Amino acid sequence: MTTELATFAGGCFWCMVEPFDQRPGIEKIVSGYTGGHIENPTYEQVYSNTTGHVEAVQITFNPELMPYEELVNTFWQQIDPTDAGGQFNDRGESYQTAIFYHNEKQRQIAEQSKQKLDKSAKFAKPIVTPILPAKTFYRAEEEHQDYYKRQSFHYQLYKKGSGREDFIKENWKKGADQSDLSDLKAKLTPIQYSVTQENGTERPFTNEYWDNEDEGIYVDLISGDVLFSSHDKFNSNCGWPSFTKPVDPYKVEENTDTSHGMVRTEVRSKNADSHLGHVFEDGPQDRGGLRYCMNSAAMKFIPKEEMKEKGYENYLYLFS
Repeated sequence: MTTELATFAGGCFWCMVEPFDQRPGIEKIVSGYTGGHIENPTYEQVYSNTTGHVEAVQITFNPELMPYEELVNTFWQQIDPTDAGGQFNDRGESYQTAIFYHNEKQRQIAEQSKQKLDKSAKFAKPIVTPILPAKTFYRAEEEHQDYYKRQSFHYQLYKKGSGREDFIKENWKKGADQSDLSDLKAKLTPIQYSVTQENGTERPFTNEYWDNEDEGIYVDLISGDVLFSSHDKFNSNCGWPSFTKPVDPYKVEENTDTSHGMVRTEVRSKNADSHLGHVFEDGPQDRGGLRYCMNSAAMKFIPKEEMKEKGYENYLYLFS
């Protein structure tokens, strides 16, 4: 497989690993420093804001499985691109944002993405994140690698306390406003609307995909994002389509659900904020032990033979 490098500075590098990790085509993520004039800098030197370096992550990825465009889109969704002085509670040059391109194609993709975001008027202020040629990247100390895994409790406190988590929820969660809901009600069937917008549940054994055995992918009904593959589907005898894992963990979110007198883990689509179903820990043990129990009404099935025609050619690797 051919791999490339992608380098992003998004403020504290602790928070820039999780969004990219464990996704299709991601080979490696390294936290480090780049952009400055000091060789082999230490964390203390970079933190002093005298080296010209920023905290950054460098990602080794397979562009056939994870297009660079998707990485850039994910990067924007982690930051405040209008802040030139740092990110959230972290101030100074070492916490400034930047996209460092490694070739001309990456530069063009990044520039086009930035222009599109600027023209969207999503933010009242202009997009100030620079797009710069990649420079020497220096690996950070080991205690900073995979911080979200090794120090998960402190990481969650920091992400919340710094203001990043709330900013992302407020500015990058799509969801549906009242006008969108009216449109959706006209476009969706009653059960589709009930499930996706009102956290409803369809009846078991009578829904569209519970016993579907065809090869293909299951995409989000609202956003079109790829959620699950038939390769990971299994017969759980519960009456709803069940999967061992999502295709791309970044495309779904899991929340604690205490409704109906139970404590469960709800699964929602990240971009459309639609209710999909729940995930349980009674799945096949030899395949991870999870059961993503989904509502057919929240998804659309794309047969393998129609994937290229409908714009999902990049996901044909799932069946090779």
